[in-house]
Amino acid sequence: MVRILFVCSGNICRSPISQGVFEAVLRREGLEDEVFVDSAGTHAFYHDGEPPDPRAQQSAEARGLQIGSQRARMIEPEDCQTFDYMLVADEGNLRTVRGLCRNNSNKVRLFLDYAPRLPETEIPDPYYGGPDGFEHAMDLIEEASEGLLADIRERHLKSGV
Repeated sequence: MVRILFVCSGNICRSPISQGVFEAVLRREGLEDEVFVDSAGTHAFYHDGEPPDPRAQQSAEARGLQIGSQRARMIEPEDCQTFDYMLVADEGNLRTVRGLCRNNSNKVRLFLDYAPRLPETEIPDPYYGGPDGFEHAMDLIEEASEGLLADIRERHLKSGV
C-alpha cells in the first residue's frame, strides 16, 4: 500500500483539503484500497483534535466533498518512516518537515511539484483571508492531485491498476 501524508501548518485548511480531494480522486479511480492518505500539521498543537476550519469544509462541500470527520494532528517523527510521500503546502513547511525527516528527506516535496503547469509553487494559506482563498487552494490542490495520481500509477501501480 502506498502511504501519503499531506502537511501544512495547522492541519485545519490546506492539508485536510488535500486529503479530502485526493481521497475523492482515489475513489473515482477505484484505488482507495491501494493508497492510504492522512494529513498533519507542523504547528497543529494549536488545533490538535479540531475539525478542519469551517471555511475549508464549506469549500470542500461546494465540490461534493466531506472533510468534517478529519481531526488535526501534529506531524510526528514516526511519520518519516511510515509514509512514502510527504507533501507540504509551502516552503516553510518544506524546511520544517525536511528537518524532522533528515534521513528520509527525499520523501518530502512541495505538493504543487505535481502540478508543473501552474505558475504557483506553493499553496497560499487561506486562513487569514476570505472564501476566495479557499477556492483558490482547492483549484491548486485539484490540479496537483491529478499529477500525484499519475506519479503513483507510474512508480507504484505499474500492473495496470
